[in-house]
Amino acid sequence: MNRTFLPVPSPSNPLRRRLLVSCAASAAAFSLPARAQFRVEISGVGGTQIPIAIADFRDESLAGQSVAAIVRADLERSGQFRSVATPAGLSEAISPNFNEWRGKQADALAAGSIARLADGRLDVRHKLWDVVRGQDQGGEAQAVHPDDVRLAAHRIADSIYQKLTGDRGVFATRMAYVTKTGPRYQLRITDADGEGGQIALNSPEPIISPAWSPEGREIAYVSFETRKAVVWLQDLSTGRRRALADFRGSNSAPAFSPDGQRLALTLSLAGGSQLFTISRNGGDPRRLSQTRAIDTEPVYSPDGQQIYFVSDRGGSPQIYRMPATGGEAQRVTFNGSYNISPSLSPDGKTMAFITREGGSTFRLCVMDLVTGQSQKITESTDDESPSFAPNGKLIVYATRAGGRDVLMTTTLDGRIKAKLVASTADVREPTWGPFGR
Repeated sequence: MNRTFLPVPSPSNPLRRRLLVSCAASAAAFSLPARAQFRVEISGVGGTQIPIAIADFRDESLAGQSVAAIVRADLERSGQFRSVATPAGLSEAISPNFNEWRGKQADALAAGSIARLADGRLDVRHKLWDVVRGQDQGGEAQAVHPDDVRLAAHRIADSIYQKLTGDRGVFATRMAYVTKTGPRYQLRITDADGEGGQIALNSPEPIISPAWSPEGREIAYVSFETRKAVVWLQDLSTGRRRALADFRGSNSAPAFSPDGQRLALTLSLAGGSQLFTISRNGGDPRRLSQTRAIDTEPVYSPDGQQIYFVSDRGGSPQIYRMPATGGEAQRVTFNGSYNISPSLSPDGKTMAFITREGGSTFRLCVMDLVTGQSQKITESTDDESPSFAPNGKLIVYATRAGGRDVLMTTTLDGRIKAKLVASTADVREPTWGPFGR
């Protein structure tokens, strides 16, 4: 891609797409299932991984898919687990022989079962054992509609992850991204592994800049239904949407405040591309920046006190921060001449961003915001749109692989990566949803 920091619309140019959008959206088709049919390809070796055996669930054929396989893929994608081969015939109802499993070099073991209830729902049960200590770690039972089996599997993975790491799992959260198949674009709301979910919007033109509300009930994005860039808000439970920012010039790059009451965005109504905030209920925007530079890609700090953004006020695109109410900006990135697309970890200690090397290589970086130290964590050449998982342990981003636009997740040290490969669509613009599904 030939990226330049200019306020010129170009669907093939991600940065330009964020500065000024040329996007026409058609009617929403939110009730349709999104079947991207992703395949998870995991690569790399973590520094410390827990060897765990996940047995095939008894009678999981009732679910029409392998619950155990979903759990294994979730845990492996986190970078903190590696699977140990497991023979058939195990169940959550029977205590394992711990000596046998120690001999198989497994530190943990999980098993489960599926049964059909009289009302048609499925009873999905599992139990976890600490093989090293020889302890029962407990389990749970879920009564779910057959369509929610994948969600039940993700919740099992979350339970196992939290019990063995102490951190909250993110496998039952959601993700939003944009796909392109031929001339059609779709905004999809899916599981955190890229599968399942719904289509929020169909469009014959690009859709860009999706952004989740903090509670996960709405999503903001940009379209060009009236031949100009407009920011929309859409209710994810009903599919209803409304134009939030439809001012003179372009309206782009929305980002919710942590309390969900305001959005930061880039507007050109006063000339140039400047930062504003606006109530989620609409109304008049409030200007934050007062320069002749291009200011764009705003994102709030987790405490809501600051806004990080991209500006060329110093001569080249760099990341800055300013008080959320406006005021003096401080430069954050100093290494390299081109740094864009900031994303902050939930604890506010780490920033992911994209840096350019040479003239055409774009790589994902992470920065320790306390020390200012940064490192590149990918070897790819066309990365964009990083977004943190809500527990801060993974980053999703877009890149190119095998001539296709794909999504990747990575651990913060870059050691474990998972490619989410769609068989028929190019995939861009990912953003990870919050907890609370």
